[in-house]
Amino acid sequence: MDKLDLKKQYKELYKPTARKVALVDVPEFNFIMVDGTIPANTEVGDAPDYINGLEALFSLAYTIKFMSKLHKDNPIDYTVMPSEGQWWTDKKFESFKITHDDPWYFRAMIMQPEHITKAMFEEAKEQIREKKNPVMLDQVRFEPFHEGLCVQIMHLGPYSEEPATLEKMEAFMEENGYVSNGLHHEIYLSDPRRAKPENLKTVLRHPVKKK
Repeated sequence: MDKLDLKKQYKELYKPTARKVALVDVPEFNFIMVDGTIPANTEVGDAPDYINGLEALFSLAYTIKFMSKLHKDNPIDYTVMPSEGQWWTDKKFESFKITHDDPWYFRAMIMQPEHITKAMFEEAKEQIREKKNPVMLDQVRFEPFHEGLCVQIMHLGPYSEEPATLEKMEAFMEENGYVSNGLHHEIYLSDPRRAKPENLKTVLRHPVKKK
């Protein structure tokens, strides 16, 4: 059985260069996603919503994967996609501040292959509920998401150094006549529990539109 790897299939979106900011058009994909809050001055890894949200997301992602792999009529194996996050710092979804003296709001999400259906998602939910029932299981949803025109770049290094990379993105937008048109978006290609901070790889993405 061949193994589907969407990171390779959509290399432009999930393995961009760190050398320069690029303009991309992101098509519609299906995601499992959950929203939550990081209290002000709290480490992301210590925030209950984030911990519980990711637990529920990855439990679902791997359960759905094995349902797909073992499907009696059309078995398809694939690599589970990395977690992603949209971030904002006010309830109007208008901005994101890298400083953390206000609460952060997030949407954690994992992209799903095209053949995964909402019915499979709901079945996976029930399987997980019977086994361990994660705290935020019922808050996870299955939705299409079309991000559209974006600027993006690979950030190499610790999350604390993202502002320098974000400045490059802002400069590119200014030089090319674009303004922000959506939520700050990060794609986590490295596991911070295992990788050294200097080796972390994170795709930074901003939806944009022409001025």
